[in-house]
Parts: sequence; C-alpha cells; structure tokens
Amino acid sequence: MKTRNLSLLLDLYELTMANGFFREQPEKIGYFDLYFRKIPDKGGLVVYAGLAQVINYLDELHFSDSDIEYLKDLNIFDDAFLEYLHDFDFKCDVWSVEEGTPVFPNEPLLTVRGPLVQVQLLETMLLNIVNHESLIATKARRICMVARNRPVMEFGSRRAQGADAATYGARAAVIGGCSGTANVLSAKLFGLKPLGTMAHSWIQSFSSERAAFQAWMKVYPHNCLLLVDTYDVLKSGVPNAIRIFKELKKMGISDHIGVRIDSGDITVLTQKARKLLDDAGFKNATITVSNALDEDVIQNVLEEGASIDSFGVGEKLITASSDPVLSGVYKLVATQENDVITPKIKLSNTVEKTTIPGFKRLYRLYDEEKRARGDLLCLDSEKVKESSNIYNSDPNKTQHVKQLHSWQLKPLQVQIFKEGTLIYRTPKTMEIQAFSKKAIAELPSSCLRLKNPDIYDVYWTGQLKDLRLKMIEEFSY
Repeated sequence: MKTRNLSLLLDLYELTMANGFFREQPEKIGYFDLYFRKIPDKGGLVVYAGLAQVINYLDELHFSDSDIEYLKDLNIFDDAFLEYLHDFDFKCDVWSVEEGTPVFPNEPLLTVRGPLVQVQLLETMLLNIVNHESLIATKARRICMVARNRPVMEFGSRRAQGADAATYGARAAVIGGCSGTANVLSAKLFGLKPLGTMAHSWIQSFSSERAAFQAWMKVYPHNCLLLVDTYDVLKSGVPNAIRIFKELKKMGISDHIGVRIDSGDITVLTQKARKLLDDAGFKNATITVSNALDEDVIQNVLEEGASIDSFGVGEKLITASSDPVLSGVYKLVATQENDVITPKIKLSNTVEKTTIPGFKRLYRLYDEEKRARGDLLCLDSEKVKESSNIYNSDPNKTQHVKQLHSWQLKPLQVQIFKEGTLIYRTPKTMEIQAFSKKAIAELPSSCLRLKNPDIYDVYWTGQLKDLRLKMIEEFSY
C-alpha cells in the first residue's frame, strides 16, 4: 500500500541533530534499539504490531520540494544538509521481531543501523507506529482471551482518535485476535472481513420495529442479524425478531439469523432472549452484544452465565482506554567508525531508564517440548554456548543465574532492510494473527493471566551483563 509522504512527521530536534551530524560526524554509524519499558494494564505480554506500516514508511521515505522549501524558510539548516535531504537515499539496515510476536520489556523490537544523520530522523515515526499498533493489538488480545473463543468484532472507528488511529487500529485489533472490523477502509486495505448489522436509526425510520425488521429481511434475507434494543428487548425486539425468523423459515432460509443487544443488563437480557429464541425453535439464532465492552465486563458477564455468541467491542478497544500509552522508546546503543563498534549507554537514577548498551541479538529459549522458557539477550559479537550461564534481567527474581542446558535458541529478529533495500515479505494480516496465536500458546500459561500474571523471564548473557555494569561504573560520578 502506498502511503502519504510523512517524512516531516518528526520532532524538530531530529532534524537539528541530523543537520549537526551531517556537518560534524557525516561518516559515523549509529545503532538504535526500539523497545518499551512497561506492559500496559499490568499484563503479562505485549503483542508486537505495526511492522508493515514501518516498512511502508521507510520504503517511501523522501523529502518533497515543498518539504525542502519549508525547511529552508526556517533558516536553521545548512544548505548542504537540505540538498542531502532533497536527494535522500535510505541506506540503513533494519532488523525486527516478526509482527504478532509476544514480547517483553527492554527487548529490542526494532534495531536500526545506519548513518547517524539518517537513523536519528526515524525516531518519531517509528515510535508513533509501533507504540500505537502494539498497544491496540495487546488490548485486543486481552479482550479476545476472556471471550473464550467467541468472535470479537472491532467496532470502534467513531471513537478512535482520528482516521489513522481507526484504520490502523482495526488492523492491530485483528492481529490481536479480533475476527473482523466494521471499518470498511481497513478491511479493504488489509484483507480483513468487514462486519456489521444495523443502527437504531434504521428501526426508528420505519413506522414500527416489525416493519423495519421486515424491510431488512427483504434486503438481506441471508444476513438477518437484528438490533433488538431500540424500544424493549424482551417485550418488543426479540418477539418481533422471532416473527421475522419464522417468515424466513417459511421461505426455506434459516442461516445467519440472530439478534444484537446494545444496552441494558447484558446477563439478564441475553439469558431471557436465549430462552425466547430456543422456545420458538431458533436455537441456531445467535446473540451478539455490544455497548462499552472491555475484558473486565466480558469476563464478568460470562462468569454470571450470560448467553452470548459474539461481541462487538468499540471505544475501549480502539483507544485502549484503561491504559492508553505504550512506553516505547528509541535509544542509541552503539556507534561505529570503520569496523569498530563502540557500545553506548544512557544512565538514570532508576534502573528501568538505564539503557542496555551494544548491538544485540534476541533469542527465545525452548525446552524439549517446544515450550518457551524465557528470552535471551546477547551481544551480536558473542557466541552463546550450551553450557553458558545466563542471568535473569529482573533484579527481583530469587533464582538469578541459570545454565542454558539443552534449550533450543530461536532468533526472534529477522532482517528487514539491507543497506536500504527491502528484503522481507510482509505476511497478510490474518497470517500474522495465526502466527501470533501460536506464539502466545507457546508461553507459560502463568504469564497469560488477565490479572496478576507471572513475569516472563528475560535473561542476559554474562558478557552483556558485565558490559552494562562496567559502563554504569565508568560513567557514574
């Protein structure tokens, strides 16, 4: 998909630093890691999403004549730098975790290597994409998990913070497990299933609820999902729906019938609606509910015995309203001159804001039963041996040191761009969803709980641990 020219969607300091790099360190190479520090909603994992949009952005990255004219009018950039931007030629290497992978704090999701003047320019847009789509995919995964294999439809476009948030958020929601979206543009762009029924305005526009249902039946006899809460669910909506279903049955049509409830006491209404439908001989009629749902509401009504076949989830999914920020950052971890790579670190008074230096690789550790036992972060230059000691990165863990034993190491990052050339094929969205479900199922079940999940183990090699400690000591005053 071709995207708009978003090259100026960046913070000014990226341009001013790039201008300085161009003048003072034009040949120096930088390595940046993109990672997050905290899992939203105190959850057990984040579902990584947004890579396809990152690829589109990088593949189309250029500065138009009007961009250059605008920057020139600011009177803060060298003419030679503006000429460089005008003829911009992306020359970076990019490695990424595959989209849909469950990931954990401080793991490099994206690593970018290239001229400092280029890699610095990417910060805002990469974070904008990954933070947003990973956040929504993660929220969707939580909602779909408690739905107990019932379909969850993404219904949130009208409450999203803008058109892009609606369109790309719908894609992310499907990666997180949703069965489809009401957003037709997103469905078209990303090969998704557009889903939807009717609004209350349809029923209100007719002389009666029954007349509205009959008209819908004539237009969509094989997709007769009727909204039954415009007036009264049990006294009017469901009885009128049953009358329509009987008419369809006389016509020999009995597939794709059902009701949707968008207000009221979900548990009581769905239980009573189910009885009315069953008693009328329509046990195949589905019940869909919507109206400000999230994982907590869904879990509660199902535990109360609500009779629900599918969910439509809107604002609380598309805005991730319970914890609407993913704390992704983009940090310099190394520089390179000639063939010499020099690790870099950023210190802080808090452990979580002190970066992990060096050009690194990320592995997932599997036991003989193909179950994930943890992740391992190591320097790119080191060879990890089977007998190596590895160190838990969480200082609160009691068992801090382990030996690799016979665990299988699976690389989590793949190369996306090589010297600016795209070498990766982006899977289709539903392929990413299937991959994500499989990868999540490999994790310890204790990490998947909605409430109070166990912290997944992320290990460092001794060489990486020692490098970080040495650099902390070196730069501490």
